[in-house]
Amino acid sequence: MTLAIGVDIGGTKIAAGLVSEAGEIVESSEEPTPDDATKIPAIVADLVGRLTGDEKPVGVGIGAAGFVGEDRATVRFAPNIAWAEEPLAEHVRALVDLPIVVENDANAAAWGEFRFGAGEDTDDLLLITLGTGIGGGIVHRGQLFRGGFGVAAEIGHMRVVPDGLLCGCGQHGCYEQYGSGSALVRAARERVANQDPAASAIARLADGDPGRITGPALTQLAREGDPLAVDLLIDLGRWVGEGAAVLATILDPSVIAIGGGVAAAGDLLLTSVVEAFESHLPARAHRPEASLRLAALGNSAGIIGAADLARVEPV
Repeated sequence: MTLAIGVDIGGTKIAAGLVSEAGEIVESSEEPTPDDATKIPAIVADLVGRLTGDEKPVGVGIGAAGFVGEDRATVRFAPNIAWAEEPLAEHVRALVDLPIVVENDANAAAWGEFRFGAGEDTDDLLLITLGTGIGGGIVHRGQLFRGGFGVAAEIGHMRVVPDGLLCGCGQHGCYEQYGSGSALVRAARERVANQDPAASAIARLADGDPGRITGPALTQLAREGDPLAVDLLIDLGRWVGEGAAVLATILDPSVIAIGGGVAAAGDLLLTSVVEAFESHLPARAHRPEASLRLAALGNSAGIIGAADLARVEPV
């Protein structure tokens, strides 16, 4: 069995897994993400050491949220970690005697879904991940598409509302300001803060404090049938579906998979995504149409994809 290690570096935790060539996580471990970014390579090395047994892995794939250079070794910028032109592969390789591949986290997740999840039946996949922001990954004709400089598929920063809400990237009206988990929570908090009677269940959930409202809690309320929580998810799905239609016009994928934490809402979300997608896809009656489906690997997609990239696309 050919094993590889996948590492997913997030803003709150660093998760790692020993992954088989069939995409199965054999063993896993994690640590909190430190405030001091200079400590991250040592933590990654420690996790790799824990997971390395008698059979030496063929390599380590690291998924990181941010712009990863075309060298697949440098993190040019990360929104939640103090990295700028960070030679991450070099720093980890100094501590680990294995080949190191660095990839954008959403790209790694897209590759995982393509190889072992929602995209197993296609050579052209677009993954849209809905979490704090919106991430994206593109597989075209069986190859991960990174663009000319390694930073393709930053779809969350596609502008959908001219002069709209200010985004963390510095622009206004970005896709993720309207279709992400943060957008869902913001809308709910506004309704509670305005003492909307329809938001009574949400307010009770947060003990009247809008700051305590979370995406998973809203999703659970929607599953339980709370009318406002359901409506908020439907509104979110419309934004996601409209954006997906724009992306399909450009990329023409055969499968669009919806992943990330918000996708845990399942059909409550997907139904409105599909309806909006179908309503906004140009010339719909005269073109083949992408299949929209939920991602299959959940939070493990990034680990599985990163490990597989270390195996099949070594640096």
